[in-house]
Amino acid sequence: MSLRVAVQMDPIETIKIGGDSTFALMLEAQKRGHTLHHYLATALSAESGRVRARARSLTVKREPGAHYEWAGEPETIDLGQDSDVVLMRQDPPFDMGYITATHLLEMVQGETLVVNDPAEVRNAPEKLFVLRYPDLMPPTLVTRSLEEAMDFRARHGAVVVKPLYGNAGTAVFLIDKTDGNLPALVELFGTVWNEPFMVQAFLPQVSEGDKRIVLVDGVPAGGINRLPKKGEIRSNLAAGGAAQPTELTAREAEICAILGPELKARGLVFVGIDVIAGYLTEINVTSPTGIMAIDKFNGTDTPALIWDAIEARLKG
Repeated sequence: MSLRVAVQMDPIETIKIGGDSTFALMLEAQKRGHTLHHYLATALSAESGRVRARARSLTVKREPGAHYEWAGEPETIDLGQDSDVVLMRQDPPFDMGYITATHLLEMVQGETLVVNDPAEVRNAPEKLFVLRYPDLMPPTLVTRSLEEAMDFRARHGAVVVKPLYGNAGTAVFLIDKTDGNLPALVELFGTVWNEPFMVQAFLPQVSEGDKRIVLVDGVPAGGINRLPKKGEIRSNLAAGGAAQPTELTAREAEICAILGPELKARGLVFVGIDVIAGYLTEINVTSPTGIMAIDKFNGTDTPALIWDAIEARLKG
């Protein structure tokens, strides 16, 4: 079954193919005989009920510095009529541009399979969707109130403060129980962002690692343990964290079993969850990463699992 695959992502010229999950998915698609188109989210348009993108066909190869080759001139494609699968893989920020893209892609869902389901991506921001599972999380507060933040810290000790729609560890702060910077930080967050922010009890076990676990159609495919670099609390690989092999604990398997059926029912085929010391901290659905590191350590083939799930959904 040869599929026409349109990939909505960041500029392919800028990606680092050594760890880029989208690139790995493109390689696997090409291996299976599927054709590829690349376009940016800013290239989407809609007219008379049809959603289009200014796209370009290409081939890819695992060769640093020459990892792609355009196979034609830019052309306008109808995402409903000219593609079988759309991979929505642009990186956050999860802003109004991102949300608008989900609305446009939702219009083609009856004709084309969009992965992940755009309506569910819109309805499941990483740091808000996870609030549906309070029993799995560390103590967490979402607020704009300094008074509430101060009270939360008084009850729980050191806290981590972070924006609701940040990514890759951006603007994540550790504030201990005696730190006088919390009022200024709350003021800063209120100035920079219109949304509430998240305050979460600090888990000192983060020094031992923050696990990224990938689920494919609700089933865990594997994980990596991300260690923060010295002097950091952020373990994100983009923030300098180091990946190491790991196995799922019984508690982590339990978390996956609780989340899995809901993720699958929502059409969230490729999801990355973050777990620290047995506590679920985020559910990443926009553009999850980590599959290449997982496969390197475990000898697995997560892109193949993801494409198996996509093709199974197309077959019904």
